[in-house]
Amino acid sequence: MHDYLVKAYAFDGLARVYGAKTTDLVEEARIMHDTWPAATAALGRVLTASVIMGAMYKGDMELSIRIDGNGPINGIVATTNAKGQVRGYVGNPHVHMSTTNDKLAVGAVVGNAGFLHVTKNLKVRDIYTSSSALQTGEIGDDFTYYFASSEQIPSSVGLGVLVNDDNSVLAAGGFILQLLPGAQTKAGLIEEIESRIKTLRPVSDMIHDGYTPEMIINEITKGKHEFVEYLDLEYACDCSKERFAKGLISLGKDELNLMIDENKPIETVCHFCQKKYLFSVDELKSFINDCSLISDKTKL
Repeated sequence: MHDYLVKAYAFDGLARVYGAKTTDLVEEARIMHDTWPAATAALGRVLTASVIMGAMYKGDMELSIRIDGNGPINGIVATTNAKGQVRGYVGNPHVHMSTTNDKLAVGAVVGNAGFLHVTKNLKVRDIYTSSSALQTGEIGDDFTYYFASSEQIPSSVGLGVLVNDDNSVLAAGGFILQLLPGAQTKAGLIEEIESRIKTLRPVSDMIHDGYTPEMIINEITKGKHEFVEYLDLEYACDCSKERFAKGLISLGKDELNLMIDENKPIETVCHFCQKKYLFSVDELKSFINDCSLISDKTKL
């Protein structure tokens, strides 16, 4: 079963629910970044939540998630779009902790003090960032709090990653349920939803047992839903040598001349996919002219 996401309206249109399987893309990220188990789980949960959030939008947009906690993972970054594409990385991939019952200690490696930042670039208005304080570092709790405090949307977020003994990803996925206008005034609805969420099995266990995103949504709603959208998901990076070249040019003449004086090629590495781009001394010299053109345009 490939990675994909399903969106549904539930409870007579008073809630929307997203269910997703992300096993393959989380495994790709693990291999790419050589993450240890707890770091894999933390990154996988963030990638899953991010790609579901991206599906809440349309068009040519970009969403960036940054978690700055006080744990040894040293932060997590992910970016996504409305097309089901996501990428991300952690500050320290070689970190691992487990609890006394041998569960991955995601909260401990992320930290429970710090902030979750969401930057939205909808390509139609100014870019803006909203933030909320971390609650537990378990990621799901932190996104639930973010939606309630920063977007004023009562939500429930469930995320999970299972890791094999060989450190590969066994199962990964998640769901986000959000209440829509009118839900809080319908007698008994919130209590019904809360009761079902409390008794829900861990998402990663369900996916490991062969549950599809549709089946996960059905577990939450008990059939009170209507599927409205399907979206394939993938780990995708849009880096290129041209983009890194623009980054070097933006450093300005002085920085470029210092690099040129060393008379060595410069190697750049993409944080998201680990792809390397090499720039020769001659290429660096050619960027000096581009700096001049930028400077001239600024003066005009």
